[in-house]
Amino acid sequence: MELALLYSGGKDSSLAALLLDRFYEVRCVTGTFGLTDDWKHAERAARKLEFPFERIDLDHAVAEEAAETMLADGYPRNGIQRVHEHALETIAGLDVDAVADGTRRDDRVPTVSRAQAQSLEDRHGVDYISPLSGFGRHAVDRLVEATFEVEQGPSEEITKADYEGEIRALIAETHDEHVVREVFPDHDQTYVHGRAE
Repeated sequence: MELALLYSGGKDSSLAALLLDRFYEVRCVTGTFGLTDDWKHAERAARKLEFPFERIDLDHAVAEEAAETMLADGYPRNGIQRVHEHALETIAGLDVDAVADGTRRDDRVPTVSRAQAQSLEDRHGVDYISPLSGFGRHAVDRLVEATFEVEQGPSEEITKADYEGEIRALIAETHDEHVVREVFPDHDQTYVHGRAE
């Protein structure tokens, strides 16, 4: 069975890929709005972990909508949620049996409700799987530490391919970097360089 996994090159989506690999032919899929070449970081991580990789184009209008939402809210949560839902819808349209992401039990954003998951499955004829939904942050961290070589640091410094980098770039086009920092609070991100030796 073929599965498309939303993939950023970070620890959560990388761990999800390994957990799903026993049961599915996992393809790591990264969505891009074409604003940066950040998707290449995900491609590199997927290849290091020996998973097939695919880049898909996302609707630029969704990026603009997300950026406007973030600017109006003053924080990224609702905008990131919108982009994640759009990315899931997009990969559900691929010729696969299942779609998945690396959302965890204690994530505040993005999340996928039971109703959203059932709707996605019914409309696209795929299974939606969230293999980390029963794992808390500390459990994930322990598994990741034993499994991967990971770089961790401030979000704006870590190479990655999540939605944040492209939305930051979009906001920076029309506002200064000060506005970007106001919208996105300081937080750490991760990038997987390969499996632990």
